[in-house]
Amino acid sequence: MVPPVPGAGTRLGGFVCIVASAAGFGAMPIFAKLAYAESVDLPSMLFLRFALAGLMMALLMRVRGMVWPRGRNLLLLVAMGGIGYVAQSFCYFAALQYATASLTALLLYLYPAIVTVLSALLAQRRLSPLRLLAVAAALFGTGLAVGGSLAGSVLGILLGIGAALIYSVYILVGERVTPLVGAMPAATVIMLSAALVFGLIVLSRGAAFPASPAAWAAIGGIALFSTVVAMITFFAGMARLGAADAATLSTLEPVVTVILAAIFLGEAIGSWQIAGGAIILAAVVVLARSSAQQR
Repeated sequence: MVPPVPGAGTRLGGFVCIVASAAGFGAMPIFAKLAYAESVDLPSMLFLRFALAGLMMALLMRVRGMVWPRGRNLLLLVAMGGIGYVAQSFCYFAALQYATASLTALLLYLYPAIVTVLSALLAQRRLSPLRLLAVAAALFGTGLAVGGSLAGSVLGILLGIGAALIYSVYILVGERVTPLVGAMPAATVIMLSAALVFGLIVLSRGAAFPASPAAWAAIGGIALFSTVVAMITFFAGMARLGAADAATLSTLEPVVTVILAAIFLGEAIGSWQIAGGAIILAAVVVLARSSAQQR
């Protein structure tokens, strides 16, 4: 029996949700740069991000009557948050101190290609010629993107690539446990676990919390708009469109970052970087669509 095709209204709502999610995630590097400019340090910023977002999502879980994960799944999610997401977010937000927001966002979007390669290696499967071409294109696009006006220091580039590598492993682990407990409970436990680790770091070295309305506005933007709203709208959009279409539309995230960075941070972007970014995003679209066809 052929499953029913979502109606136009449902798909339009899904499209709006994913675009809103992409805008939220895409704005996060801008908020982070603004917070750094107000002398908020990295551990304090990430503690506030995960603590505020985790508490808001826990409240939503309570309102919706959702069940908390338990047993082995809970322990795995705590490890994902306290180790995986802590390491990934540290690399990503540290990269923003040594590279432009645009370059950092584009480097993170290497993760679909990395996930593709790791999945094939772990499952001992051969990649199709199309998927191999997409992975090669993503690497080529990265070379173009880091070669010009978007480029930061070597450390910034390495941190950006490190964030993509860690996020790839995080996704591979998460796709095993998230379907068992639900996306919202999984994300909430991960956020609170990351908050606990960064809270301990802040306690050990001292806090540099926001000291101005502008700094608090930036932190609020990261926690509320770029985390809670971005996650909830992504889940809602994926439920209406399916994983492949949601992943394809999510390639708007680095596009949003590049545009906002040019407007609010004065970051320049050259023709080589535009070409490199376009190649990376095209490769991501190909990988997302070919994954859907394989399923």
